[in-house]
Amino acid sequence: MTGACGFFGRTFTRGLLDAGARVVLMSRSDAIHGHARQYARRFGRHAVARHQVDFYDRGALEAALRRVREEERVDILLNNAYDMSPRTGFNSRQGRLEAAPFDQWQRAFESGIYWAVRATQVLGEPMARRRGGSIINVASMYGLVSPNPALYEGARFLNPPTYSVMKSGLLAFTRYVAAFWGGHGVRCNALVPGPFSNTEDAAAGNAVRKDDPFLTRVAARTLLGRVGRPRELLGALLFLASDASSYMTGQMVVVDGGWTVT
Repeated sequence: MTGACGFFGRTFTRGLLDAGARVVLMSRSDAIHGHARQYARRFGRHAVARHQVDFYDRGALEAALRRVREEERVDILLNNAYDMSPRTGFNSRQGRLEAAPFDQWQRAFESGIYWAVRATQVLGEPMARRRGGSIINVASMYGLVSPNPALYEGARFLNPPTYSVMKSGLLAFTRYVAAFWGGHGVRCNALVPGPFSNTEDAAAGNAVRKDDPFLTRVAARTLLGRVGRPRELLGALLFLASDASSYMTGQMVVVDGGWTVT
């Protein structure tokens, strides 16, 4: 799993470990070591392996992926990493449509598409040789629809154009891998989350702060009237990772509270 120390990544890791998987964690965060020790104490020391790597360092990324390829039999590849920071346009005035510079688009391409492409090339090719494996790309509802500008009026948040473009491209990559590797027994699907909280406190009780107009507008925009809890992605993740989805490839599983319906 790439992006193993992010909010989704930690939830995904626990869900996979609970289901009996051995999980190879990849993250640039120093927190990877503490998380790995916690998982080992709970699930056993052989339940996890860890590789700390800055994905922007292409040489280090290549070395880490090839080490995983040599040391592990990878049956499931979860491409979850994305640089959601001002460097790719998030919550930055420089990230606006009229202002986003080339370097921002370049970093968004690297983190939003190329990291998944390279992990798929290095770790997916052995799957194709063995004629079996599941690749799961974590996309977004904003690969399907555009953010509504009204949501962001007066807010300090900004969802930049780079994100929508890269997540849409990741969906296209998902279909391409499915088309060319399906005959080799490799399935490739996308998990498409909608509006999920990225804070620990909001996810625990799923409460929308009444003084936060942004979260209130987001919750009201969904058909279910609330933001999602990350654990609500686990059913779809385990479905795509397991033989329960053995006749499914090139598809999207959208978990968005009904956001993209209307």
